[in-house]
Parts: sequence; structure tokens; C-alpha cells
Amino acid sequence: MSALILTLLALQAPLDEGTFLLRQDTAEIGREAFRLAAAHGGGGWTLSSTVRFDRSRPIVVLNPILEIGADSLPASLDFSVADPREPLRILGQRSRGRFTVRLLGRLTERAREFPAPAPVVLLDDSVFVLYLVAAWHAGPSPVSVTAIFPRAGHREVLVVQDLGVEATTLHRDPASLRHVTVTGGPNQLVHLWLDRAGRLLRVAVPSRRLTAERAPAS
Repeated sequence: MSALILTLLALQAPLDEGTFLLRQDTAEIGREAFRLAAAHGGGGWTLSSTVRFDRSRPIVVLNPILEIGADSLPASLDFSVADPREPLRILGQRSRGRFTVRLLGRLTERAREFPAPAPVVLLDDSVFVLYLVAAWHAGPSPVSVTAIFPRAGHREVLVVQDLGVEATTLHRDPASLRHVTVTGGPNQLVHLWLDRAGRLLRVAVPSRRLTAERAPAS
């Protein structure tokens, strides 16, 4: 196999991929399949997710594709919401310290511009892998980040902090994982748990009794 083909295959291979089991209390309410890959041409990443809530009707599917620059800041967003009641496509673009969001519905189109001083992240209350990028900005001291929620249409200042390796559970088994907290906004407090390779394994939102836990590799 030629060196060129090997290089192309390496670029196409994801840096990480998996599925979160989404639970409220102990009931499974949906699943989120996600993939993190190097951006085409290098110098950044593509983070994509497909969240399917199919335990109730109507079934809703969220599919954001986030392009992240080499500076770990969001560059663009293409987010489709498959909801028979109100299908929606959300397009976002960062430029000159601002992030512009366009919401395209069946019969309507809206646009909104958010101040986006760095560091800035894009989040959604139902897309849990997006918290991975928030963890990238965490350090041992509290760090303030601008969080934009394009689908909900609001902006918050959150605080992220890396608390180091702590004891927790994963699939009810004891585990020692890196613990990052995200404080502020409507969720109040979100716990992120990552392994030594920086892979996001668990997200917990106590105020909403929600958890997203990575399914074991098959």
C-alpha cells in the first residue's frame, strides 16, 4: 500500500468515536453517537453527533456538525433538528469576535449575532459530547468561558475547572477519572469525567437528573 493511501486513511480515521447512553434517573431516554476527527487539511477538528430521543413520541433527532479551529474555538456549525412538529436547520459562523447564528424553519428564517470573546464554546442542553470542548479549556484554576446555545438562542458565561483525578463510578463500577466541572447558567453545575487520553466518558447534570455515559466498546 502506498504511503499516500496510508496517510489518507490515517486522516480519515476518527480520533475518537462512541455512543452515550442518555438517562434521566435510571430510565434510558435516548442515545448519542458521536465522532471526533481531524479537519480536512489539518489545523482543527470536526466534532459530529447524532442524538436520538425515541422513548417517547414524536421521535426527535439532533445532528450537529461542529468545525473547530486550531485555536480550539468554534469556527462553524451546521445543526439539523429532525422534529416533525418543527424541523429546523441552524447555521453558525464565527468572525471577528462574534458568532452569527441563522435558524431556518419551514417558513421562517431568523438570524442573531452573539458577542463571542475567547474562550468560547457552543453547547446544547441535549447534545452532551459538545461539553468535551469545554473541558479542553479547563485548568486547575477556574476559567471563565463564553457559552453560546444556538438552538435555545442564549449566551452564558460559565466557569470550567479541572479538579484532577478523582474517584467516581462508570457503569456502576468504581473508576478513577479526570473530573472537570462546568458551573453557571440554567444547568447550575455539570460534571464531566474523562480518561487519561482525554476521552469524555461521562456527563452528569444533577439539576435535571440527567446522565450521558459512554457505552462499553463492543
